[in-house]
This record gives sequence, C-alpha cells and structure tokens, in this order.
Amino acid sequence: MNSTLALPHPTLDKGRFASIEAYTDNELFAQTGLRIAFTTRKGGVSKGSYESLNLGTHVHDDALAVKENRRRVLEAFASPEIPLIVPNQVHGDTVLSINGQTDVLKSLLDVARGADGLVVGVPGVAALLCYADCVPVIIVSPTKRFAVVHAGWRGVANTVACKAVRRMVQEDLRLLSRDEQDNINFAQEGLGAISEDSTDVRLPHFYNVYIGPHIHGECFETSAELHEQFIETFGQSCDAGYRHISLAQALRTQLVQIGIMPDRICDLDLCTVCNNDEFFSYRAQDGIAGRHGAFAYYAK
Repeated sequence: MNSTLALPHPTLDKGRFASIEAYTDNELFAQTGLRIAFTTRKGGVSKGSYESLNLGTHVHDDALAVKENRRRVLEAFASPEIPLIVPNQVHGDTVLSINGQTDVLKSLLDVARGADGLVVGVPGVAALLCYADCVPVIIVSPTKRFAVVHAGWRGVANTVACKAVRRMVQEDLRLLSRDEQDNINFAQEGLGAISEDSTDVRLPHFYNVYIGPHIHGECFETSAELHEQFIETFGQSCDAGYRHISLAQALRTQLVQIGIMPDRICDLDLCTVCNNDEFFSYRAQDGIAGRHGAFAYYAK
C-alpha cells in the first residue's frame, strides 16, 4: 500500500453519471480512486411521490423500481455486480465496520438489525445510506477507508458522526501498526510517522468530511426543549432562530472538537425542503417521500 497521501481539499460538484445526477468530489476520485456521491431524486424509474430515483425500500414504493434505481447507482459509480451494503437505519448511533470479505457476509446480517453508520476498509464494497431531510455525512481517510453516516437530530445529539471518526482512527492505527513499512508519511504536514503508541496522534486532521443535502435550520422547527438542549450542548452557532436549529452547525462543532480541520469540512449547503424539486423531503412532502442517497466506493 502506497500511503504517502494527502487528500485533496474537499469539494462537491454536480455532474451526470449515466442516467443519474449527483454531487461528487471529482478531484478525490482522480487522485485516490475513491468515489463519493450524494444523489439527487433524478434519473430513476419510480413514480408519484417517489419520482424518480428513490433508493429507500421502506417507503411503500414499488420494490422492483427501487431495485432498478439502486442498480443504476451502482452502474453509474461502480459495477452492478459488487456488494452494496444498505443498513436498516433506526435513528440511532450504531456504527458497523467492514474490513474484509468475512465482514461483508456478517454485515449483511448486522445491518438488518439496524445501524446509522458504516465504516468500510476493504475495496470492492459499496455503502449506501438513505435520506429525506436528515444529514448525510461521508468521511474519508488517506488510507482510503471511508464512512457513510445518517445523522438525524437524534444521531447528531448522540454524536454518531464522531463515533464513526473514532472508529476510523482506531482501525487506521491498527492497519498502520501491523506493517510499519507502510506507515502513512505525514512528515509533510509536520507530524512524522505515527504508531499505535503515539500520545499525540492527529489522524482526524487529515480526514475529509462531506455534508450532503439536508434540512436547513430555517426550515427545521423543533420543540423549545430540544432547541435549548442543542444550544447548551453545541453552542450558539446551531441556533437558527426561535425553536429552530442547524444540524449541520452542531455537526461541524462536534467534528472540529475531535480533530477534523474546519477547512476539511465541505458542506453542500443545499436545503432539502427548499429544493424539493431536486431532493426528497419528508417535511415538504408531508411524510410521503422517497429517499436520496449518500454513496461511497473504492475499487482498488
């Protein structure tokens, strides 16, 4: 493994891939071969409230339409034949890891029990999580390990994205300690080589974080109690007005606190409620909506 890597600074640009439209970091893909994407609702075969690229199986859409939509995503970004791991999202803080082919088989059982974060450290496996107002988060390590996280207000409150980062750090350190010759060279950043015994590890400094389309604070009215809880926990930056909170700002605060560099956080900054023609929105569609996706895949 050639791990002398510094990830390019994260960006998100809209593009067309086969039949679908999505936002992705083309420079990341060019330099590392790792594809991350936030899909829109366009380019699929679903009808009605689920028109057209609905990726969620739990929303009463036609199952064959969802299967075809997921196939189109795989065809656009990877291959229809590769394993696609899609957890049963339960608005919790469980994060699962996939680090080998045995884990792939085991994960098919684990994800059915519920998870809101996947950390993938093996090539040839794609992860997909689904959203319709909650915050999609993709985290990328220079080792090419990645995480895809579903963060609704409960997930943000329970720091599910931070738990994914910590899991990635733990697994990156285990990888590095097994083969010191393949140490990631962080010397160019002034840190030198790292080991599991290091007391001053700053791995999250080198991670990229991507925040996809989500409900913005001005559209996210909560209870007075939840509003107060978020401000007390995450600070005034997440205050979006009377009984309104910014989930993205709360996420940004907690991620920076555990070592993610602010300039390594790329927020697409598009509200799903205000852009319901491009993304699904549970609130804008009165609870009858499809799901767009956050997708990540590393070939080899």
